[in-house]
Amino acid sequence: MKKSLLLTASIAAAILSGCATHQPAGFQSFQAKDLSSLTKSKEYQQKTNNFFIINDSSGSMTESYINGGLPANPAAIKLEVEKELLSRMNKTIPSITLNSGLRSFGFGKCTSVKGTLLNQASESYSKSAFNAAIDSLVCGSGGSPMDKTIDAVQKDLEVNSGITALIILSDGFELDRSPAPSAQALKGRYGDNLCIYTIWTGNPKDVEGRATLLELSNLGACGFSTAAADIASPEGMAKFVEKVFFKKLFPIFEGDADLDGVLDSKDQCPETPLGATVNIQGCWIIKGINFDTAKHNIKSRYHHLLDNAATVLKRNPGLTIEVQGHTDNVGSDKYNLSLSDRRANSVKGYLNKRANGNASLTSHGYGEAQPVTTNETAHGRAQNRRVQLKVIKK
Repeated sequence: MKKSLLLTASIAAAILSGCATHQPAGFQSFQAKDLSSLTKSKEYQQKTNNFFIINDSSGSMTESYINGGLPANPAAIKLEVEKELLSRMNKTIPSITLNSGLRSFGFGKCTSVKGTLLNQASESYSKSAFNAAIDSLVCGSGGSPMDKTIDAVQKDLEVNSGITALIILSDGFELDRSPAPSAQALKGRYGDNLCIYTIWTGNPKDVEGRATLLELSNLGACGFSTAAADIASPEGMAKFVEKVFFKKLFPIFEGDADLDGVLDSKDQCPETPLGATVNIQGCWIIKGINFDTAKHNIKSRYHHLLDNAATVLKRNPGLTIEVQGHTDNVGSDKYNLSLSDRRANSVKGYLNKRANGNASLTSHGYGEAQPVTTNETAHGRAQNRRVQLKVIKK
């Protein structure tokens, strides 16, 4: 049976009993995490200018909450869980400039005969004013006109500018109608300036309601859905507040003059041509080509890699390139120096043919003197049997 069919009985029960029959829940103390560092950090930026709460104050919110995460003595009803979560959020939000507002839905004494009540119009946020709005959520009764409430929010948000986070707390249980069309209309009006976040405050039997809330949060590119138990702890609430109100900026990088992805302070080859594949030192390496022990011949399966290097040379005509040969530490210094020369000459000869004279190529062997990794393993030695290309002149 829909909750709207129980409207008359719910109103009568509320008038007769009010809220006095339920002894308020005693939640464990909550110590909010200090997020003030986010407001001072260069890595984070405030992304939300306003938040507006839609709170489910319908009859189902008078049910005992049994879904974990918020132990209380005596046990809490769902409405108390919603209020406790809003209180914890209020304690966790750091000192930032915001507007806040709150609207609830239900029928009868707990909201209004219209099914929705504006508990706090959108106004400059302060912890005390928002706490008073939370306290105005006195009880739950009647049906669940979430759709009408979202419709009403269209006007509530007119005074806001910038990005608004619409945060909906509900069990999603037996809503009068699907709220999705109303939410779509709201998104259609405010577009990217509105992000929808939903907090499921239901019990296991209300699992279909969680799917409804997920649908709402998925309507835009921003926003997400979570559950009461997941954000009840200081850590969980801090993460929620951070994700709703802040965005993490990309790190501020040092210069990278040759645009090879290696910072100038770590780039041992600072004039690598655009398009070249580099190693962690920023040096142009023909990645994937490694020579067998004591060999300098280029295997045919590596030709396409050398062809790619030749293409870079063609796109950057006039370069002077030193083809550098290297070895592992197996063998004598003298032998390895000669072997590295032969490897460099092999690659130089191939590139001269493929680059069609677009670059001036020299070659030089460095033996085992410049390893890029350990020689203590077979894999490391294979990486050191390599050829690099160094720009001598642009």
